[in-house]
Amino acid sequence: MGEIKGKSPLLSDDTHQNDIPTQNRMAAIHFHRSALAFACLTFGGSLMSSIFKFYYVKIFLNHYHVSQGWFDFAQICYLIWNAVNDPLFAYFQDNYAFFRSRRHNVLFAAPFYSLSFLLAWFPWGDYTSHPWLAGVHLLVALSCYDTMFTLVGLVNCALFVEISQKYEDRILLTRYNQIASLLASSSILFSQIFCDGLNNIEAFRVFVIIVALISWVAMTYTGLYVKTQYDGVPVPSNTHSQYLKNLNESQKSQDEEDNSLSPWTQFKQICREKNVLLFLAVNFLQSFHSTYISNFLSIFGDELLPANMAIVKKFVYGAAFIIPQILVLCLSPIVGKKGYYQVMLWSYGIKMGYAVIAVLIGRHEPMFLALFFIIESSIPNAIYSFQGLPISDIVDGDQIRYNRRLPLSASVFSYNALAVKPPESLAPILIVSILNRNHYQDKLTGTMSSQQHNELQSAMFLVMCAMPFVIGLLQMIVWRPYSIRDSHITIPKHTEIQNKLKQS
Repeated sequence: MGEIKGKSPLLSDDTHQNDIPTQNRMAAIHFHRSALAFACLTFGGSLMSSIFKFYYVKIFLNHYHVSQGWFDFAQICYLIWNAVNDPLFAYFQDNYAFFRSRRHNVLFAAPFYSLSFLLAWFPWGDYTSHPWLAGVHLLVALSCYDTMFTLVGLVNCALFVEISQKYEDRILLTRYNQIASLLASSSILFSQIFCDGLNNIEAFRVFVIIVALISWVAMTYTGLYVKTQYDGVPVPSNTHSQYLKNLNESQKSQDEEDNSLSPWTQFKQICREKNVLLFLAVNFLQSFHSTYISNFLSIFGDELLPANMAIVKKFVYGAAFIIPQILVLCLSPIVGKKGYYQVMLWSYGIKMGYAVIAVLIGRHEPMFLALFFIIESSIPNAIYSFQGLPISDIVDGDQIRYNRRLPLSASVFSYNALAVKPPESLAPILIVSILNRNHYQDKLTGTMSSQQHNELQSAMFLVMCAMPFVIGLLQMIVWRPYSIRDSHITIPKHTEIQNKLKQS
């Protein structure tokens, strides 16, 4: 019996060693299954957001003829609501068990998200007789859409952090994400082919209904099948008495401390870090640039590209949303090797370079303008897609710094939203103001002279060149002091975090 007892640990070790490859294979299968579900959420959200960002300004200006006063008022209200809902929703999602389940949040929000997307495309009445109604319509459409976009978007961002903490897995998630975005961004091209954009408005409305249904199905798949490494880990709460009884006193003290933090204290803990502030400033500028491109590409393209280049315009508008996703897939190996810090820094210099080239060539070369529109939309939007990597580093660092049992993923992404959401209102307000000062309203009413038309085109070209140069210069200045530059080559932080979770 003694010999048997002496051998059993060895047998157990051998069995354990033999099980390791099987465990690794199972872990890889579960990761790819969750990555696919994560990609479905991105697909559903991107399918709607691509169309919404590309067409909502144009339909309210050119079809509903909303006044600039109402347009500005709706955007300001939208800005305020944006500033409130992101940290509010994120705090509940990170700190309360009822809202913590990422899957349940998606299942609940998916149908309402699809319905809110449809609000903008169907008029509420006669806007000629009641011009104020167009402004109210814009306000309600923006607010409802952003509410559901925020609820689902925070879950999407949190899943990126919580599915895996390995840098290489997050690069792979980024690829899954961009393949989904690539498929979703084709919706702009299909809308140009089948509906001629907004020119065939009835066909366009049928098209957006189909898009809403497809998005709902895709997001429902996510809600059913996505898994994270924190599923089953209880959320610290004063109502979880059984959970607290099972913890040792030191862990109980830490969890109660985390649970008692006010939203303001939590915000200060995260946002007082220098790297966080630098990243938020860069992302503010990036969001401003991306919003300007998405909202005004078709307006600028229709005006600056000749009428006999209709096919080229459709190609440009479709490519402007497809090529960024392809570019991300191509850049992913470079980001994995060089790190996101270096790739982002290079992109800011490239933006300044092609802006200077555009000024030198001028606005009377239509094929160059078409190429410029594609490059201008591709590089900023592609780089914007990598924002999850620095945010993930920030989340991981915060979890270790404050010894948190669970990462505050949604909260960190919501603080990022405080930087990226205001430009979504400020960019349209600024650009519409510039356009209207250069007779864009006269163009819509058909009273614009040839001289005014030339002034409008010159103003558009000036904005087109100044935007990437000024933003690229500011981003380069702000981004240089950012110090988290080697997360792609150092031992990943997830090892330390996982050891802490196991010990608890």
